[in-house]
Amino acid sequence: MIFGPFKPFISSEFQIKYATEAWELSGAAALRRAVFCDEQGLFQRDDRDELDEVATTIVALSSFTIVAERVVGTVRIHEQAPGLWRGSRLAVAPDYRRVGAIGASLIRLAVSSAHALGCRCFLAHVQSQNALLFQRLRWRTLEEIELHGRPHHLMEADLAFYPPFGAPETGFLALRHNPSNDRRSSEQAHSPSKDGRSSERPRAA
Repeated sequence: MIFGPFKPFISSEFQIKYATEAWELSGAAALRRAVFCDEQGLFQRDDRDELDEVATTIVALSSFTIVAERVVGTVRIHEQAPGLWRGSRLAVAPDYRRVGAIGASLIRLAVSSAHALGCRCFLAHVQSQNALLFQRLRWRTLEEIELHGRPHHLMEADLAFYPPFGAPETGFLALRHNPSNDRRSSEQAHSPSKDGRSSERPRAA
């Protein structure tokens, strides 16, 4: 009997949380280098800068059975001035980009956790090809600029869409939708509610 090639394993659930373990931080750094240096060529050897000294790293962890085993998405946030927060270095592993829920869930935790810490304005420079995703997630473009040789949008999040979330170290679970049970192209995730519990919502992708 001849078997065809096996498809690579793609997790169906992801923990979205602040990076609290050394392997989570190193995995996020490696993913950033792979995306921003090797794939996109925005930086030569390393994309780290002075903001990494003060920024908080957020990760999406894939799991095998019940054990988290790989960083497949990351973003960082920092407070630039009292009440003014920024997000940057949003990256998703190439083999997980079709999942759809990861980028949206990272954005949700980034803004909601900052909101819980007193954020009154949340901004990000977004590569132009990703601006539509952010618009679907209730962000608006303030201006279009060039950054690192690529077109970007300076965008602001609608904080009313991101209720404060006070348990980012634990985070929440994002689920990949099962297409056999639902023909819609959207995916769903457990997103943070105002009281810190998870609630299921459709994910824009």
